[in-house]
This record gives sequence, structure tokens and C-alpha cells, in this order.
Amino acid sequence: MTDLNEEAGSTLAKELGSNALFLRHDVTDASSWSEVVSKGTSTFGPITVLVNNAGVLGPIANTAELSVEDYLKVCAINQHGVFLGMKTVIPSMLEAGIGSIVNISSIAGIVAIYGFPSLAYVASKFAVRGMTKATAVEYGPKNIRANSVHPGFIKTPMMVEATDESGGDALKQIPLGRLGDPNEVSNLVLFLASDESSYITGTEFVIDAGMSAQ
Repeated sequence: MTDLNEEAGSTLAKELGSNALFLRHDVTDASSWSEVVSKGTSTFGPITVLVNNAGVLGPIANTAELSVEDYLKVCAINQHGVFLGMKTVIPSMLEAGIGSIVNISSIAGIVAIYGFPSLAYVASKFAVRGMTKATAVEYGPKNIRANSVHPGFIKTPMMVEATDESGGDALKQIPLGRLGDPNEVSNLVLFLASDESSYITGTEFVIDAGMSAQ
């Protein structure tokens, strides 16, 4: 399941005016990353913030029934896309002398919890958590920070497609009894991207209404 809306992206960029640039982007393609960074730096200067947010749930399947093709596709987007993003953007951060990387993982990157669709999803989200920590250690001396965000059930189009508008049976597993609003996650991401979190790196931030506390 994917959440792709090129029209909405273009519309939002127009609303933001000169503060935004919308580009169609394939996170699994190294050349696409190079193009995005090239156009971004030529428009705004060195890139100092990277938010890796692209992801797919993939098929709902037990491990023995999960196809190799589906496993590799999920990992290509959720895991390798994050690697390519960091690999391509970090040189710009090094040039600027500062950087903040925010990688969006999942509570399925913390625990194998209710609702994960397959082993591929869990594997990719755990990988993001580890890659974030490795990057934080490697590039901390260069004033580049890296943190991961681990949302629970958030009311996005992709999540609604997987459950329903109300959250369905997932609500029984959420102590706060509701789906999260996307703004609640974006506020956390904004904090981690900003200088307000200047002494925070290599850390995972769980935003799941208490699901993983049970």
C-alpha cells in the first residue's frame, strides 16, 4: 500500500511559494536522489535538514508465505531509500558544517507489535533505527545529528487504507484510545530538525500513544 499524491505535492509547493520546491522522486534510485539534491542546493543552498519519510507497508503475509520479491521491495523503499538519502545529502551537510537527519521508522522498529504487516516491514524499520544510530556516531564530530521517529497508528491515507477511518481493532491496543494526528508527528520532526534539539542525537523517539509500553 502506498500514499502517493503528486498533485497534492505540487499544490502545496505553489501555496508555499518561493519557500518550497516539489520534485517527483524515487527514493530507491540513486540518480533520483542526486537530482533532488542538485536542484535543492541550486535553489536554496546547502541542505542542512533531511527527513526520510517515504515508506510502504507492503503485503500482509506470514514469513513462510512472504515472497522474496515483496520482501526486497519493502526493504528497497523503507531501508535502502533511507541509506541513499543519507549518503547523498550528508556531503551537503558537511559543506555547511551542520546537519540534522530525521529518519521515520515505526513502533515496529522497536517491538514486533500488534498490526505489523510482515517480517519485511519489521526488518526494514529495525534497520532504520540501527542505521540512524550508526550515522549519529559517525558524523557527530562533524556537527551532524541523526535521530529516528517511531510512530504508532497515525491517521494517514495509507493507515486508513490498511484499517479504516476509526482505526478498527487497532484502537483496542492503544491506551489513549485514538489514532494519532499527522501534525502530532510533524511537530516532533520539526523539533528534531531544529536547533531546539541541538544536544540530541542517536536517539529513537516513540510516538505511539503508549502501545509499546504494554
